[in-house]
Amino acid sequence: MRAIGYTRVSTAGQVESGAGLADQEAAIRAECEHRGWELVRIASDPAVSGKSLDHRPELAGACAALDAGGADVLVAAKLDRLARSVLDFASLMARADARHWALVALDVNVDTTTPTGELMATVIAAFAQYERRLIGQRTRAALAQKRAAGVVLGRPRTLAPAVRARICSERAAGRSLRAIADALNAEAVPTAQGGSRWHASTVRHVAAA
Repeated sequence: MRAIGYTRVSTAGQVESGAGLADQEAAIRAECEHRGWELVRIASDPAVSGKSLDHRPELAGACAALDAGGADVLVAAKLDRLARSVLDFASLMARADARHWALVALDVNVDTTTPTGELMATVIAAFAQYERRLIGQRTRAALAQKRAAGVVLGRPRTLAPAVRARICSERAAGRSLRAIADALNAEAVPTAQGGSRWHASTVRHVAAA
């Protein structure tokens, strides 16, 4: 088995002390030696938050190398060095499964090279799915509550300044609200919400704003 180790610390202070990175690397090297795995390299993201893979170039590179068959297993001393949440880890695990490489996080006994470790990973994935469904349920409930309160959802639109100026000018010249609305409809001028139908009340609202 060929392994790529991964280490990460979040702050510059931890990088300067060296303790965090050094401890993680030592644990990874010891585990690989114990199992007889070839440690291909250690990928490290110093002073980088765990926000996402896009913000951790070394981890992204390690995963790409694993995808390409450059190694068989990704080893981290701690699960939170790989992912900041259960959802993030589940996504990483799904990628590993799809590309046929393994994940090992030493502190939580996640090891997809063994039946026991794979079971632990499956449990984590189940919790991730549960968390996704809870988030979705809360989001739908919040949106429904806003709709019931009359809140207009979606990306807000604004009326083109030229259209607003035209309406104000024509109203100042004495043109009726209905006449202005009919002219805008005839020219297919979009409303502030992106619609194609103007009404006298819509024109009144713009003119009064």
